[in-house]
Amino acid sequence: MSAVPLSPIISEEEPPVSLWRDAWYRLKRNKLAIFGLIAVTILAFAAIFGPYLTPYDYLSQDLQARNAAPSLHHLFGTDDLGRDVFSRVVFGTRTAFLVAIVVTFIAVLIGLVLGAIAGFFGNPFDRAIMWLTDMTMSVPNLLLVVVINASLKSPISKWMEARYMATLNPFYRETIWVDFMLVFGSMALISWPPYARLVRAQVLSIRSRPYITAAQALGLSNWIIMKRYVIPNALGPLIVSVSAGLGTAMVLESAFSFLGIGVNPPTPSWGNMISDGLRVWQHYPHLLAAPAAVLGLASVAFSFLGDGLNDALNPRGSK
Repeated sequence: MSAVPLSPIISEEEPPVSLWRDAWYRLKRNKLAIFGLIAVTILAFAAIFGPYLTPYDYLSQDLQARNAAPSLHHLFGTDDLGRDVFSRVVFGTRTAFLVAIVVTFIAVLIGLVLGAIAGFFGNPFDRAIMWLTDMTMSVPNLLLVVVINASLKSPISKWMEARYMATLNPFYRETIWVDFMLVFGSMALISWPPYARLVRAQVLSIRSRPYITAAQALGLSNWIIMKRYVIPNALGPLIVSVSAGLGTAMVLESAFSFLGIGVNPPTPSWGNMISDGLRVWQHYPHLLAAPAAVLGLASVAFSFLGDGLNDALNPRGSK
């Protein structure tokens, strides 16, 4: 009797395990994180395309509709010059995202480089970089930003005015670039130390792993080991910190603009709009409520998204 051949059992191959796929699965189960992701996406869309879709230009004035209450024609009302508050809030979203992204990028880049050097090479680099970090964190943020703006804004503005008189190039009359440059520089200068400390702690943990020892035994240079093995494995906690840092940068920019040392009018910023609305909020509360509500929404959204990313990328540390 001949044996009956057994038919092969066809099993569907399971997808390979992936850190990012598992993290996305855990993130989708976090409703607050998804809310934050949706809100951040909407704000980012408004920052990119909003100024082209708003019904009015953010600088156009209608003196016959000054301080108008919210209506179908003006969703958030108008200010004391008849400018549409909704259009200005939307353009302020672009200002907030531009500052947050550029400042966070510069701060993360500085923190990543200095933190990796301090953690991987140790003393004397570690001692010098940590001393610089402690010194920067010991100076009050507001005082440092005020000193930078007060000492640099006037000379740069005079230089641009002199260049305009010499070349008649209208670019040198755009003083908004001076505001942005000073905001970018001063905020990045006070924002990089936490990233450097975080990267240093991650690198100190990673450099003692067996695969780092094996790479050193194979004769790979320290810079190649850092680029291929150390920095990529330290990016997970850094991504979480960056998501929260974007919201913090937005709040800082608004706070500095509120105090008059950030982005100045006529460029819309949530901070200077809140400052203007605070003077007349008892009579025209919409001038304060609109930018304050959007700023609060952005801050909460980034906070929820950061917490969700922390739980997704670090499930052992989640509650």
